[in-house]
Amino acid sequence: MKIYLGADHNGFKLKEYVQDYLEGKGYKVEDLGNVKLQLKDDYPDYAKAVAKKVQKSKNALGILFCGSGQGMCMTANKFKGIRAALAWSVGAAKKSRYDDDSNIICLPAWRITQDQTRRIINGWLTTEFGNKARYKRRIKKIHT
Repeated sequence: MKIYLGADHNGFKLKEYVQDYLEGKGYKVEDLGNVKLQLKDDYPDYAKAVAKKVQKSKNALGILFCGSGQGMCMTANKFKGIRAALAWSVGAAKKSRYDDDSNIICLPAWRITQDQTRRIINGWLTTEFGNKARYKRRIKKIHT
């Protein structure tokens, strides 16, 4: 599985931390930016880059970081096949995978610590889609 990361200036430090953490756990990670802290960057640029990569591969996942997480989430969800979820807690992240088969999580860098971020990501990555008929039906309705 490949994990794509993207962050604007508000999420930059947390993204850098997560990249090191995930690589240390043996995950294949690709940083799609921003690769350098730039205070005037725009979150849609990184959300689009990650969404396009995840869109091309069934096995790829994405993690996006901005101040509130909302802008990244709104942008990523514009892409067909993307189910981006705002994850502010382990429970929210796990439910987004189990019920909705989320393939991107958006993290609010203003609101979560590094420890919370690790736990959220671990919960998300270790939860599989529930694959129940009602979940599949609902996902189908999203994409039609």
